[in-house]
Amino acid sequence: MKHSKLLGQTLTPDGTILKLTHRDSEYVILANGKSLMSSGMYGSEQALARLGCSRAKTLERPCVLIGGLGMGFTLRATLDFLPSDAMIVVAELVPDVVEWNRGPLGPLAGHPLKDKRVRIDMGDVAVTLRSSPGKFDAVLLDVDNGPTALTASNNAWLYDDRGIAAALDALRMDGVLAVWSARDDRKFEKRLRYGGFAVHVERVRGRLKKGGPHHTIFMGRKTS
Repeated sequence: MKHSKLLGQTLTPDGTILKLTHRDSEYVILANGKSLMSSGMYGSEQALARLGCSRAKTLERPCVLIGGLGMGFTLRATLDFLPSDAMIVVAELVPDVVEWNRGPLGPLAGHPLKDKRVRIDMGDVAVTLRSSPGKFDAVLLDVDNGPTALTASNNAWLYDDRGIAAALDALRMDGVLAVWSARDDRKFEKRLRYGGFAVHVERVRGRLKKGGPHHTIFMGRKTS
């Protein structure tokens, strides 16, 4: 039995230990020893981009915010969906995650950080949301395991009434907020509606047609 090789380790601002490991052909990012994401299962991240950008891809010069770089699969899919004049802002809190994507993780998603349409905002996605009123046609959030924060307690702000209000304010009319989650969350769904979004929920497989666990994509459209 082969052991995982440790490729990198870092701390999030709240002290969570993130590790990048590799075994055979699979890369895994661990948060305090628990699997946060794997290169062997990224279909639902692609679905997040497809569903969240379904309207943005029809626009001229669309602007999309991605909260959380991860292994780059959501960014890769977003780039593939959007036109050549798009701008994609990626808000990433942990500098080492960006470096991992420029290094060993880069080939997995075809080096999306090299695309001229991409801009990296180092810092909390909450700061980007608060400072960008009416800027985005879509906001894609995959900063944790969903509304129940796993890696950083600060992420919980994104999913409460204040975070929902900030996302609504950062969107242009008919813009879409799309949130990846490892599980259903009826309270969050109701919170989105209460916050002024027209809500639709999609349940997808972690490996899409190849199966895997069920994940949830919450989508809220700004209608007023």
